[in-house]
Amino acid sequence: MSVLSRERIIEFMNKEKIEERLVITPLINLDESLDPSSINVRLGNEFIIMKQQSFPILDISNKEELSQRIEKYQDKVRIDFQEGFVLHPNHLVIGSTFEYIGLPDNLMAYVIGKSSWGRMGLIIATATKVDPGFKGCITLEFINEGQVPIVLYPGILIAQLVLHETLGKSKYSGRYSHPTGPQFPNFSKDYENWRFWYPDPEKY
Repeated sequence: MSVLSRERIIEFMNKEKIEERLVITPLINLDESLDPSSINVRLGNEFIIMKQQSFPILDISNKEELSQRIEKYQDKVRIDFQEGFVLHPNHLVIGSTFEYIGLPDNLMAYVIGKSSWGRMGLIIATATKVDPGFKGCITLEFINEGQVPIVLYPGILIAQLVLHETLGKSKYSGRYSHPTGPQFPNFSKDYENWRFWYPDPEKY
């Protein structure tokens, strides 16, 4: 796989056929968004925060928790532009890109944190691969590993997408299709496949 340069990114954004086109919308400022080999993306308005006081643990082997309680561990909040979101040290929050992304079947992307934020202790955590054919706002996980709270503002440049052309075409078939904001985790489809590895509840 090769990394797309700025010029190649623009070529994909201008493809005549919609199914071959790289879609990034809204693209507020092209010069600010495009780097020599990446696309800068902005922070969206919605966040999923953890409710530590609600339950002692989250056990994904408990089918009742997966089907009825997992969202009770977390709250989704929305804040306005020019309003700050405070991320405290050692806290995890789930956000998303402001932009809606549409990848053609021969492009994939990695989400990478920006170095300026990294030097302040803000880490974009896991799940940073975006498969070919994905469409939606990209969910981002943030952890403040610094010593002081960090204030985040919707609309600021928060991360960058490094795009790769694949050697063949593929189609996204994941469980988070066409999201328009951060998504709650979904382990329900894994329960039966992973059941062998869970403890037998009848033994306890």
